[in-house]
Amino acid sequence: MRPAAEVREMLQTERPTRPAGGRLVQTEYEFHLPIGYVDGEGNLHRDGVMRLATAADEILPLKDPRVRANEAYLVVILLSRVVQRLGSLAQVNPQVIEGLYAADLAHLQELYNRINHDGKATVRASCPQCEHAFDVEIDAAGGS
Repeated sequence: MRPAAEVREMLQTERPTRPAGGRLVQTEYEFHLPIGYVDGEGNLHRDGVMRLATAADEILPLKDPRVRANEAYLVVILLSRVVQRLGSLAQVNPQVIEGLYAADLAHLQELYNRINHDGKATVRASCPQCEHAFDVEIDAAGGS
């Protein structure tokens, strides 16, 4: 298990937004892939940013012919819509998501579920000294 500080660092936002009410809303989460995406030139890309999904992100891919032909492809389209940055790639498209190693795909799916389904990024952490396990809620940088 990763130390809580490392997990907190992995999920901190780059650009939180502040709505009219003044409360900070975290919409983007940084991540670090366990293996990384290797592009056609052999460059490794491991650090990226995922944003919260919108209703359109979850609905529109259902119309995609690739998803209609194979429901398992939904995750590829969905992640290509919400992963905003991966390393120095100019764009993250379905072909990039298809090229991820299974461990990296699982990592992104877990992050997607954590930040979109319960509205908060909670991760399981353990103390490196006593190995006590606990949940850590990741707050927006500078937020309340």
